[in-house]
Order: sequence, then C-alpha cells, then structure tokens
Amino acid sequence: MFRFAHEYMIMMKFVMFIAVFGVFSAAAGAAETDSTEKADKVETSVGKTKMVLGISWHPGFCERQSKTPECIGQTADSVDARQFSLSGLWSIRKTYCGVESVLKEQDRKKEWLGMPALSLDEDVRLELASAMPGVASGYDRHQWVKYGTCSGLVADAYYIRALKMLATVNGSEVQRLFIDNLGGTIREADVKAAFDDAFGAGAGNRVKMRCSKDGERRVITGLTIGLGDIAGDVDDLAAMMMAAGETKFGCAEGVVDEAGLQ
Repeated sequence: MFRFAHEYMIMMKFVMFIAVFGVFSAAAGAAETDSTEKADKVETSVGKTKMVLGISWHPGFCERQSKTPECIGQTADSVDARQFSLSGLWSIRKTYCGVESVLKEQDRKKEWLGMPALSLDEDVRLELASAMPGVASGYDRHQWVKYGTCSGLVADAYYIRALKMLATVNGSEVQRLFIDNLGGTIREADVKAAFDDAFGAGAGNRVKMRCSKDGERRVITGLTIGLGDIAGDVDDLAAMMMAAGETKFGCAEGVVDEAGLQ
C-alpha cells in the first residue's frame, strides 16, 4: 500500500512537471512568434532604395569643370544657373545591361561623343539638352549606356521619366531655397526642411548633398535622392522617396554658387 502511494506521488509530480513545462514552452513559443512578427513589421516599415535620382547645381559643378563644353557658355541668364540640372536616374547595383564590351569600354574611357547618338523624339531631345547641360559632352549617351539600359525602358521613356522627376523638384520649395540663397550658405537642416515641406515629413532623410572645395569655399555641386518601389504606374516622387531607405546627408553645408567663376 505504501509502495503504491509512493509510486502514485512520483507519477503525479511527473505529470505536473510536464504540464508546467508545456505552459512555459507555449509561452516561449508565443514570445518567439510575437518577436518575429514585430521584427517583420520593423523590417517592412523601413524602406529600401531601388533607384537614385541625381540632380546637379550646375554653377557649383562648373567651378571645377570650367573648360568643359557644358560650362564654357554658362551665364547668369542660363536656365541651368537658376534651377537643378539632370545628372541621371540610376538603378541600384545595375549597370551596362546587355551592352557590348566594346561600347562599355568606350564609355569607361569617357569617349562619349564617339558613342552612337540616342534615338529620341525631337521634343524629348530638346528638353533633355536644356535640362542636362552635359549633353554637350555626350553625357546623355553615357547615362543611357551605363544606367538606362537597365531600366527596362526605351531611351525616350527613360529620359521622360527622369525629366518629370527633375521638373517636380524644380517646382518645389527645394529649388526656391537655392534661389533665395544664391551666393550664400545653406545647411543640412535647411535642405532637409525644404524636402520635408515639399514631399512629406522624413523626405529629407532620403537626400544626400554633394560639395566640392573651391579655394576657401565649399560649393554645392548637387543632390542625390533615394527612391523606392511603389504600387501603380505613375511616378509619385513623394511616395517613392518615402519608400526608400534613409541615408547619411553627406556635405553638412555649402555655398549655393552663382554662374561664373567666383
């Protein structure tokens, strides 16, 4: 009788142990699942940059490139002296898609004017020549061969897309900030605030500013803007920026250069 009672007590302790262990295991499993779901939510809430829109402040660029064809004729009355110019629209980690090795080598040597001219509609060609001064050096051919070929678009559509994005920036508070401060210095906070006003809170965190030394000055040469994927076929620049990952701003402050060598 005593032996049976003793064995029964041992068995009950074992059952209770299994039950308690199961409760803790279930709780641990629930905690792990909850943690995984939270991690997934955190990951999906952070954007991913798929493309970069490059825009230049041409007067600043020309301080160091004054002898290039696109800089020789620049005056205060030039379109590119008072608004951003197009540098390019670049897919992340995709270049020279389907490009023959001979043409690729020519591009890398910067023999751009010797490369085939792009087949563009006349209105696109004229708008691009105005918005991208580097066309005078064959820069449009370089951008197409290196980056445009990876866009999945024909040259006309690729540049129409980039030109629309450029026009959106040039019609925003960002361009007005630069015009209002010609010859003066603007800072990271100023640029980020202008982007936030134009494209939504946090947009400025998707922007990087480039500068170059010019004697004792540091002049702004351009901006790069991170873009992510969005649903639909329409390019909503604000939505694309917010879908991109954040980036370091780069140059903390710089002079908004005026046309001509300073």
